[in-house]
Amino acid sequence: MGTGEIKSPEVGIDTPTTLDGNSDSIPRKKLGIYFIESDDRRTAFGRGYTGGTTPVNIHGKPIADLSKTGGWIAAFFIFGNEMAERMAYFGLSVNMVAFMFYVMHRPFSSSSNAVNIFLGISQASSILGGFLADAYLGRYWTIAIFTTIYLAGLTGITLCATMSIFVPNQDKCDQLSLLLGKCEPAKRWQMIYLNTVLYVTGFGAAGIRPCVSSFGADQFDERSKDYKSHLDRFFNFFYLSVTIGAIVAFTAVVYIQMKHGWGSAFGSLAIAMGISNMAFFIGTPMYRHRLPGGSPLTRVAQVLVAAFRKRKASFCSSELIGLYEVPGKQSAIQGSGKIAHTDDFRWLDKAALQLKEDGADPSPWRLCTVTQVEEVKILLKLIPIPACTIMINLILTEYLTLSVQQAYTLNTHMGHLKLPVTCMPVFPGLSIFLILSLYYSVLVPLSRRITGHPHGASQLQRVGIGLAISILSVACAGIFERYRRNYAIKHGYELIFLTPMPNLTAYWLLIQYCLIGIAEVFCIVGLLEFLYEEAPDAMKSIGSAYAALAGGLGCFAATLLNSIIKSVTGNEAKGQPSWLAQNINTGRFDYFYFLLTILSLINMCAFLYAAHRYKYRAAPKFDIVKQNLANNKRNTPSAVVI
Repeated sequence: MGTGEIKSPEVGIDTPTTLDGNSDSIPRKKLGIYFIESDDRRTAFGRGYTGGTTPVNIHGKPIADLSKTGGWIAAFFIFGNEMAERMAYFGLSVNMVAFMFYVMHRPFSSSSNAVNIFLGISQASSILGGFLADAYLGRYWTIAIFTTIYLAGLTGITLCATMSIFVPNQDKCDQLSLLLGKCEPAKRWQMIYLNTVLYVTGFGAAGIRPCVSSFGADQFDERSKDYKSHLDRFFNFFYLSVTIGAIVAFTAVVYIQMKHGWGSAFGSLAIAMGISNMAFFIGTPMYRHRLPGGSPLTRVAQVLVAAFRKRKASFCSSELIGLYEVPGKQSAIQGSGKIAHTDDFRWLDKAALQLKEDGADPSPWRLCTVTQVEEVKILLKLIPIPACTIMINLILTEYLTLSVQQAYTLNTHMGHLKLPVTCMPVFPGLSIFLILSLYYSVLVPLSRRITGHPHGASQLQRVGIGLAISILSVACAGIFERYRRNYAIKHGYELIFLTPMPNLTAYWLLIQYCLIGIAEVFCIVGLLEFLYEEAPDAMKSIGSAYAALAGGLGCFAATLLNSIIKSVTGNEAKGQPSWLAQNINTGRFDYFYFLLTILSLINMCAFLYAAHRYKYRAAPKFDIVKQNLANNKRNTPSAVVI
């Protein structure tokens, strides 16, 4: 087959600058127009060219009639799976610390750290699930496999809670013995079993989490004129399903545990996951699928290696042929359309720089397509945005433990009904539910008048609004904690920190709870939609995994920050309690909240800088400009203009 090439520019023609900045008067903006196209090019993965992002059925065949698949009906099957996964996740996060303390007889501090590390690993390892989905399995099969693993882990935890062989002896272990550490501790093998099934559950969650939102978004036709609106609503409803799962975990599962025991509580999570698995598989004929594009890590590595090997090459060299790209609108990467060239990270463009010495069929480790290079650029450009959401995830992690400790000292009666302290985290979920319910009827029309944006606010604006509200939330938490602590000392509760103060209601905590719930709606939902739309076609799951990775790093950061604060602010030799002392009335949780406020302000400044510099991806437009030559027998050169 023939080859069309853009020859090296002749002297006097505008050409791109070199990447080392030693250039000339040559305009940088011209770099993107020098391409070569070759039908003989061997693809890096041996799969040939693909039809961009065209959806296929479960057998990998194009769908003849898209009207019979996808859409909201298919998305609702996926919502059910996410609802059950979140119910199990939050059910474990709120109950496992207490289970390790009351049943396995582990110290409260070590139990809390163990669960925080588990939650962090289960989120941070989501990058593995995203990689498998994008590279080999596809999102459907990744969810199908890992949701089964998740169910197996929950079943193992249920067995641990129901069979006496897996737990230490509970005889003569009352509340006082627990506090004094005199109960029989769990045997080594019992803790090994519990940690094993716990991390099997976390491994299952790591495979599901990065794929569910992307797979649900795949059900909508990107060529539809209402695609943006559908996508915006999908991510809001998706997070609504997350919220419902959390609300059920903080209420129904807690109630089951109190009335029927740990085995029933964990068993209810396993049953919910089993039912959601059935619903997910029932919806199989209706799903639209995207073909996996091969190992994204391999493609990234090829770009880095090729760019390094040609680091000394110059765009002004007489050896220059052009920047390599395959012809037409199709990409050499399965499941991906072409990506327009950009001038960001220009040193990576050398991976796509074809020189005469490369020969007719160079190795993909020496020459990559422009689309492949742009994939790497996008992954790099995305990093600062989710990195700035680590702080809000840190605050959410701290709230799960610190605000519960606050609630233990307060009156949790609602009329004649006394709410369990472990139910308190349900209020952020309720505020999220309320905000999402009013989002399109109230918030979007109101913000549209202010911003002029058709969806009320752009994705990055929503993330920024969420981060700003989280600052307000943690500042309010610090102000109330100072009032609560002073009240406790003034009324003689300084040393009896586990005794509720009848005249101080726990519902003052609703201010910080509701604010952090609103912050979640704007920040996390905006982030998920942003990552899905901005990520390369063949890396959507990895893009979504960025959000989960930020959540995991938030858990790790919370554990690390707690350890630093305890070591820096406490001095056992002098009898000086740390800010995070077990006795909340002698500690200084208010100082800690104010520290989080300062850190959040610094983080907000970093986000504003990153968001200001970020440029949304432009829709690719590839116009093939054919050169009219007198001699039609010669190869026709062509340029891809971006």
